[in-house]
Amino acid sequence: MPNKKRPSVYITRKLPDIVETRMRELFDAELNVDDMPRSRDELVAAVRRVDVLVPTVTDRIDAAILDEAGPQFKLIASFSNGIDHVDVEAAAKKGITVTNTPGVLTEDTADMVMALILAVPRRLAEGARILTDSKGDWAGWSPTWMLGHRIWGKRLGIVGMGRIGTAVARRAKAFGLQVHYHNRHRVSAATEEALEATYWDSLDQMLARVDIVSINCPSTPATYHLMSARRLALMQPTSYIVNTARGGVIDETALIKCIREGTIAGAGLDVFENEPVVGSKLLKLANENKVVLLPHMSSATIESRIDMGEKVIINIRTYYDGHRPPDRVLPGRT
Repeated sequence: MPNKKRPSVYITRKLPDIVETRMRELFDAELNVDDMPRSRDELVAAVRRVDVLVPTVTDRIDAAILDEAGPQFKLIASFSNGIDHVDVEAAAKKGITVTNTPGVLTEDTADMVMALILAVPRRLAEGARILTDSKGDWAGWSPTWMLGHRIWGKRLGIVGMGRIGTAVARRAKAFGLQVHYHNRHRVSAATEEALEATYWDSLDQMLARVDIVSINCPSTPATYHLMSARRLALMQPTSYIVNTARGGVIDETALIKCIREGTIAGAGLDVFENEPVVGSKLLKLANENKVVLLPHMSSATIESRIDMGEKVIINIRTYYDGHRPPDRVLPGRT
């Protein structure tokens, strides 16, 4: 372990002021004041000379970049919950420790899942646009105007029952939804009982029997296009899908086709396959009020960003104090 009291730390994006101030107090920290994404060449130059890299989900830290790392470079303290942007196995082979910031985004992301679960069937975005984009067109309340669908009593199928999935289930139960879930491992009997949740070993069988699907699993090679064209076709024509996890979990092209053909009623998406690019076909569906699109903002609260920064700082300090960081990510456990 390094014995340096003030490791050099390269931060790839602008962080909350309170986090940056604390990092400057504790480390020789290089900040990104203009918040422009760093280029691949800039990332390579950084790992050649600094001790610690603090990337975000927009930075791709692959094996080729890590091969350029200098002997002093020993820690990637990612400002993120997900870690799919870092090649953890390549880092481990070079003796580089990787950490993330788990747990702090759970409640904020679960709140946004519920917002999307409400927004799509209740036509919230469409209703808001009528007042802002078509001024004067609203004639007032009418018994048969802007009718959506209630969510109370509907079946919610959660794909991925980790921290966020469980938090979504708690909220869904309070809203009167029936909770169903698919996960690699079944949760405890006590959790199932508290949430009145039904476990499905078969994702395919669950998809065919729920009204709303919420994607809450991590992004891994195994979950890439988990919601494939075949699986999307299993859903009911009256069902909705919500994704706040990673865009690549859903085959976006297949999803667009299903919505256009009416085999799925709609979608609420906070993440996309080719971020920050959102395809024109998805934008057209949004204009047709068939989907609700958000710009990857499910965890965007000042509280969560400060909590993330504090975890990054703790991980760096713990490592350079000669101990194992509390949020170390091991190969094969992302």
